[in-house]
Amino acid sequence: MPAKNSQKLYLENGYYHIYNRGAGKSEIFLEDQDYRVFTHYLEKYLDHKSAHSLASEVKLLAYCLMPNHFHLFVHQLSKNGMVKLMRSLGTSYSMYFNKRYERSGTLFQGVYKATIVETEPYFLHLSRYIHLNPRDLGGDWREYPHSSYKAYLGGSKIRWLSSAPILDFFKEIRTYGLFPKALSYQSFVEDYAHDSKEKLGDLALD
Repeated sequence: MPAKNSQKLYLENGYYHIYNRGAGKSEIFLEDQDYRVFTHYLEKYLDHKSAHSLASEVKLLAYCLMPNHFHLFVHQLSKNGMVKLMRSLGTSYSMYFNKRYERSGTLFQGVYKATIVETEPYFLHLSRYIHLNPRDLGGDWREYPHSSYKAYLGGSKIRWLSSAPILDFFKEIRTYGLFPKALSYQSFVEDYAHDSKEKLGDLALD
């Protein structure tokens, strides 16, 4: 039987949670430079000004890079946009990592996982779940530099990040009182009582 979420339904105009971890749960980011290189490749393939841009085929809504895994929340505009992004990203980073640390073999734990996001609660809670990942690392997770959360709060600008679909949607649902206690995206992420991982079910990383 195929591993959970290894079989992918590729849809135009679909929203997906993409994630993967290191082979054997080993770390895929050992130093700050590794995070910067992975982010550089994200920019290379997602910035509309890049010569290698896939921005017309896939948009990145949110992300978080953790020591042994990563999460990407993407909007696939073309049927093969996600495949192109992950093939380029995985190959480029694996080649960098193996060369830098003089290793060989597979870096990631199999093919990346991708789950389609089909409901509005999942749409919101996925971004929350992704942005809350650094809490497990200790310290002030709000200042974690390897996620899109600070950009969502206006603390940084990332040209290749498309946060508007989530932030605009959040503003709209507040009008209808679906989350009456969440006065802002920040309060929804930090103060909302429910555990997003429980709400996501199979969308969350094992």
